[in-house]
Amino acid sequence: MAPDATPQMSASGHDITPLTDAQKAPLVAKLTPEQVEITQKAGTERPFCGTLLDNKQDGAYHCVVCDLPLFASTSKFDSGSGWPSFTQAFDPQHITRTEDRSHGMIRTEISCARCDAHLGHVFPDGPPPTGERHCLNSESLTFVVDTDGTHTATAYFAGGCFWGIEHYFQLGPGVIDAQSGYMNGDVKDPDYRAVCTGETGHAEAVKVVYDPEVITYERLLQAFFDMHDPTQVDRQGPDVGTQYRSGIYTVDDAQAQAARAFIAAESASGRHDRAIATEVEPADTFYPAEAYHQDYIAKTGRVCHVSNPWGADEH
Repeated sequence: MAPDATPQMSASGHDITPLTDAQKAPLVAKLTPEQVEITQKAGTERPFCGTLLDNKQDGAYHCVVCDLPLFASTSKFDSGSGWPSFTQAFDPQHITRTEDRSHGMIRTEISCARCDAHLGHVFPDGPPPTGERHCLNSESLTFVVDTDGTHTATAYFAGGCFWGIEHYFQLGPGVIDAQSGYMNGDVKDPDYRAVCTGETGHAEAVKVVYDPEVITYERLLQAFFDMHDPTQVDRQGPDVGTQYRSGIYTVDDAQAQAARAFIAAESASGRHDRAIATEVEPADTFYPAEAYHQDYIAKTGRVCHVSNPWGADEH
C-alpha cells in the first residue's frame, strides 16, 4: 500500500487493503516450500494429511502469509473431504472468489483478500446455515487459539422478520457475523413452517457474533432499538404473530442488566409514545434458520420494515 493510500477496512474492523508485491515479498520469504507452493502457486495438499484437519480448539484460522483472520472455529465442520472445512468466512470481505478452470472443471477458488494467497475452494454442498463448504489447505492457514474467550462475544435479538435485523446487524463495525434463526420456544428443532403457525413459541431471532474491542454490547442495543419499533406487541409492521415479538435474549447477567438499563433509559427518553414491549429473557437454544433465509436481503434486494441504524461513517 502506498504511504498516502486510504486503508480499506472490513466490517469486522480489519485492514484489508491489498498488499503490494514489495510488501508481500518478505512475508513470502518466511514460508516453507509447501506453503509457497500452495499459497503462491495454487497448489493443493494431499487429503487427510493437513495438520489442522482434526483441530477442535476454539480460536480463529488466519492467513499464513499476512495473518488476516479468515475462518472461526465455530464454523468448522467435518465434511469427510480430507481438508479443513468451514460453512462461512470470519468476515465475507476477508476472502475473494474467482472462477477456476485449471483442472478441466469449473470451480470457485478462494483467496485472501489482503495478500491474494491461494486458500482452497468453496463448493455449494455444505450444511446449514450457508449451504457452502469452504475447503481449505492447512498449509495456507495458521491457527490462533482463543485462550480467554474475549476475542468474540455473542448477542441475540428478535425484532419482527429476521431478514432485515440480520442484514443491518451485518453492516455494523465490529460485527463478525449475523445469522437468522429461531429461539426461546417450546419445541426442539423447529422449522420455518412450524414457527409461522405461532404454536412453537419461538421468536424469529438473529444471532450476532461481534468483537467487543471494536463494538460494545450497548452500541448493539442502540442499533437494535433504532432498527425496529419496540412498542409493537407480537408484530412488526405487516408481520403479525408471537414469532414477530420484540426480544433481547441474554447470555449472562451482565447482558441482562445492560439490556434492562437500556430499556429503562429508552422508556424515560420520550422517544416513544407507547410503552416498550421488548422482552428480556435468558437465551435458550438458538436454531439456525433454513439456508434460504440467510443473507436474504443481500441475495434478493428486497426491503422490509427495518431501518438502517448505522451512520454513514459506520458502514
